Amino acid sequence: MTKLYTIGFTKKDAEKFFELLRDNHVDVVVDVRLNNVSQLAGFSKYPDIAYFVREILKGEYVSDKNFSPEETTLKDYKGGKIDWNEYVVQFEKTMKARDIKAYIQKRYGEMVASKNICFLCSEDTPEFCHRRLIAEIFAELFKKEIVHLV
Repeated sequence: MTKLYTIGFTKKDAEKFFELLRDNHVDVVVDVRLNNVSQLAGFSKYPDIAYFVREILKGEYVSDKNFSPEETTLKDYKGGKIDWNEYVVQFEKTMKARDIKAYIQKRYGEMVASKNICFLCSEDTPEFCHRRLIAEIFAELFKKEIVHLV
């Protein structure tokens, strides 16, 4: 049975990051970051990450900004203007406005049935990261277990 995974690249070197993905048999890495080309991203910067996933994992890399927060929401959260609870409220409104459940069913339905998918973002742990929120939507829709790779 396939599973859903989440991973953040912060506080991980490339070896640890890719070993976690490989050891858990991740087939598809879905990058949910708003900005995946930052110089701060190191080995997880696009397009390098797509190459590494393909060559190291023999997997597929997908960047899907439909799962990213609005830029203002992220900026307000990172800047301390809103707390995590308000971030979640705003993020959920964004997902509802994007009709994300229908989008997921259409775009990812077949993939989830046959592949282990891992949602990638930057935060080290999932507690205060939207990748966890996305994984929870997928888990609800497809009755899948979530494993957070830390």
